[in-house]
Amino acid sequence: MSNPILCRFEAARSVVRDAAALAMKMRPAPGGPQATQKAAQDWLTETDGAVEALISQRIGEMFPEDGFQGEEEGRTRTGSLRWVVDPIDGTSNYARGRNRWCISLGLMDGDTPVAGIIEAPALRETYTAVRGHGAFLNGQPIHASPVSDPATSLIEMGWSNRVRPGVFQQKIDAILGLGAMPRSGGSGAIALAEVACGRQDGYLEMSINLWDVAAALVLLEEAGARVSPFLRDGGLEGDATILAAAPHIADALSRAVGVSMD
Repeated sequence: MSNPILCRFEAARSVVRDAAALAMKMRPAPGGPQATQKAAQDWLTETDGAVEALISQRIGEMFPEDGFQGEEEGRTRTGSLRWVVDPIDGTSNYARGRNRWCISLGLMDGDTPVAGIIEAPALRETYTAVRGHGAFLNGQPIHASPVSDPATSLIEMGWSNRVRPGVFQQKIDAILGLGAMPRSGGSGAIALAEVACGRQDGYLEMSINLWDVAAALVLLEEAGARVSPFLRDGGLEGDATILAAAPHIADALSRAVGVSMD
């Protein structure tokens, strides 16, 4: 395979599968959180570090010229192509033995997301995308929802301790004002992937980081969803707001929650 992006993508799929197997082996039994708190509702498990280390080592061995950035260790290598990993997205769910968590690995070419893998092993689901080659769930093509009436939509919103009190409720009230059904599931990467596959019609999080969304940005683009300019608005170097939506309700949702899609 001569295309360097496709070559890396195929190699990374096996790495993520091995990382997912490790995470499942280390997974806590159902119950209270088996983790430490970095901040309010911001959890860290032993698995986060182990999974990130496995992916970093394997990617580094195969592609030593590539950059690498993880949620836990930050940027450990530099390169024009950069891997960005969230070793366990949805750690609060993982720490309690719940199923809604994933490993998210994205590939950036400069400032452009070009490939992504989101593996949710407890759900037996793998989302994949390469820019210009479509988006897939377990090998089947996916597309954003065709919903055009916000009153029939399902919208998820993520919570962050970095957002001032009252904002979450304000935005949820705006979503309810559209007649939409709100929910919150604890994994931004899975939520964005579900917008890409049409299981839900929008996702909003007021403060989220690149490692949470790098893989999903490619999925959303390839699946035909609309996304706010997360990277332009500061997401490359710090936290920023993201709004992703099915194309036919994107403008109405954007106006309601006050997040521009332009």
